[in-house]
Amino acid sequence: MTTVPDALAVPSAELDTVRGLVGREIARLQRGYLADRSDAVAALARLRRGAGRDVAAIPDLWGLIDLEPLYADAWLRKDAAENAVYTSMTLWSLHQQSRGSGMHRPGVELGAAVRRLMPAGEIDEPVRKRFVRAGTSADLTVLASRLREIVLLLRREDIALDYALLADQLYHWQRPGGSDRVRRVWGRAFHAHRSTPDDNTGNDGDDSSADTTTDPKDAS
Repeated sequence: MTTVPDALAVPSAELDTVRGLVGREIARLQRGYLADRSDAVAALARLRRGAGRDVAAIPDLWGLIDLEPLYADAWLRKDAAENAVYTSMTLWSLHQQSRGSGMHRPGVELGAAVRRLMPAGEIDEPVRKRFVRAGTSADLTVLASRLREIVLLLRREDIALDYALLADQLYHWQRPGGSDRVRRVWGRAFHAHRSTPDDNTGNDGDDSSADTTTDPKDAS
């Protein structure tokens, strides 16, 4: 488990609001999706349409997530917070598609999750390059698109990610100097991760592209 250290040095109230909101909303939807509840399945289908895109340009997402806590926090930079929440949740919805277990898992940091895509003691160069490209993104829209590529790999291998933590990091990414700090956190988590017997680096017997994996309840 990797925690976020001093690199995210912003008022804790800001991060608590973003992280808490995403954690609650995903927990609610994830439970419903895994229970095959029609409302949750439909919500994920709508969210997936925004994965890797500029979420501000997708009106279908408006009203889908309860953003009221963001507006009650006087410290919060509202546009940045909304962007972080929607970007994180749309990526999670793509990750969760057709998976039988929850793909949001508290404590699993992005760098560690990417490292789990690689064989123990080895560096998979194509995966490493995708990770580097994400880290060098010029803005949040580009970052979201590149994270989408990584999420598809994680989904194929059934490797979960802490999307509430990712939302915090995406919020911070939009602050002056924030992208450099987030990159350092991701890099440290990548290098610090050590494989354990619980790590799942198989592909579930699915050799096809993760983007084409479907399930009857995801047909919409």
